[in-house]
Amino acid sequence: MGKTRNTSLDTVVTEFILLGLSHPPRLRTLLFLVFFIIYILTQLGNLLILLTVWADPKLHTRPMYILLGVLSFLDMWLSSVIVPRIILNFTPASKRIPFGGCAAQLYFFHFLGSTQCFLYTLMAYDRYLAICQPLRYPTLMNGRLCTILVAGAWVAGSIHGSIQATLTFRLPYCGPNQVDYFICDIPAILRLACADTTINELVTFVDIGVVAASCFTLILLSYANIVHAILQIRTADGRRRAFSTCGSHLTVVTVYYVPCIFIYLRAGSRSPLDGAVAVFYTVVTPLLNPLIYTLRNQEVKSALKRIAAGRGAGSEDK
Repeated sequence: MGKTRNTSLDTVVTEFILLGLSHPPRLRTLLFLVFFIIYILTQLGNLLILLTVWADPKLHTRPMYILLGVLSFLDMWLSSVIVPRIILNFTPASKRIPFGGCAAQLYFFHFLGSTQCFLYTLMAYDRYLAICQPLRYPTLMNGRLCTILVAGAWVAGSIHGSIQATLTFRLPYCGPNQVDYFICDIPAILRLACADTTINELVTFVDIGVVAASCFTLILLSYANIVHAILQIRTADGRRRAFSTCGSHLTVVTVYYVPCIFIYLRAGSRSPLDGAVAVFYTVVTPLLNPLIYTLRNQEVKSALKRIAAGRGAGSEDK
């Protein structure tokens, strides 16, 4: 568990050096291009979803697609917190990050990440109401309630991020300042602390474990009821459409939660797999979300076609 560094407190760390992802020097240019392209595609893909939900009158009044729009916004922001710093590590630029900048990155990473956890739970609850309580759905999940729930997710995420950032950076850092990771995150930063980190590791395990386990349990319960309700649908087309809509969300939840649990519920781990797994859910997942929701969601594809057809018709009129 936690260890205490016997380093003089006279030396106070004012900045950290992010060592980034270990890679062969000959692949530096290739990796720079790969992550740069991923970042651009992530921003464009999520922006497309966001604009589609906003522009299509059939989508932007429905809670399911309001939540999808919020998810796209979160993905764009989370990607912007993480990926530019990774890209910078593949350039000759300095890998130094100020103490305050490191604290800010850790806060926003956990703020946005936990908000996503809560949002995935809300999306599962929305699908549960839509499929299991179809007649009462307009009353149980209206635009006002959806807005309140989304605001609650943002507030809860902000509180979670504040707790983690405060607990991590209240510790003294007086020795080595090289972070063996590609971002400022709790496990990598705690290894550099000049104080016992047992309490921090325990709080991290419990806090993140409770958030992740609670959200994941609620999602599983929602989908257990959803699957049961779908199997009662008599028409094959109805079952197919229901499974298609829910399948998109289940795919996203799986690719997000499994890596997250792998990283944070293994306190003190230094496995070489940690970096690769973290890249998957911090970099790849925001890229996959627009693809999953556009390729598997018929209503989003139809909305994109309507928007494209409308612009095409407008160009012909001119």
